[in-house]
Amino acid sequence: MMPGQIPDPSLAAGSLPSLGPLAGISATTLTDQLKLADLHRLGTVISPLHFLGRLGKRPLAIKTEMDEDEERRKRRREKNKVAAARCRNKKKERTDFLQRESERLEMVNSELKAQIEELRLERQQLMVMLNLHRPTCIVRTDSVKTPENEANPLLEQLAAETK
Repeated sequence: MMPGQIPDPSLAAGSLPSLGPLAGISATTLTDQLKLADLHRLGTVISPLHFLGRLGKRPLAIKTEMDEDEERRKRRREKNKVAAARCRNKKKERTDFLQRESERLEMVNSELKAQIEELRLERQQLMVMLNLHRPTCIVRTDSVKTPENEANPLLEQLAAETK
C-alpha cells in the first residue's frame, strides 16, 4: 500500500502490515482517522458539517427547498396539463355544437326556400284563376285593389269607359 493511501474499509486493522499499535481499532474508525490525517497534512480546513455528515441540517434544507421547488413545478405542470386538456375539450365541444347548429340552420333555410317557392307557385296559380274569372265577374271599381305591378284588364277597361 502506498503512503497516504486510504486502506480498504473491508480490511481489518490487524491485517494491515504497517499499522502495529493501531491493531485494536476498527477498520472504519481507522479509515476515518486516516482521512483526517491526510486532510491535516495537506493543510485542509475541515468544516464542522463534515463531521455531521448526513445529519447536518443545512445541506438537507437546501435539498428540501430544491425538492419543494421541483414538486411545485411538477404540480403546476400537472395543473396546466389538466387545464389545457379541459380547454381543448371545451373548444372541441363548442366546435361540435356550432357545426350541428350550422347544419340545423342550413336545413331550416332550405325548407324556408322550398316554402317560398311553393307560395310563389300558389300565388301565380291564384293570379291566373283571378284573371280567368274577371271577365265574367261584375265588380265595383272602387272596391277592387290589385298589386301595382299587375295589370288588371277589367279596371283598365272601366277606367277607359269613364273618360
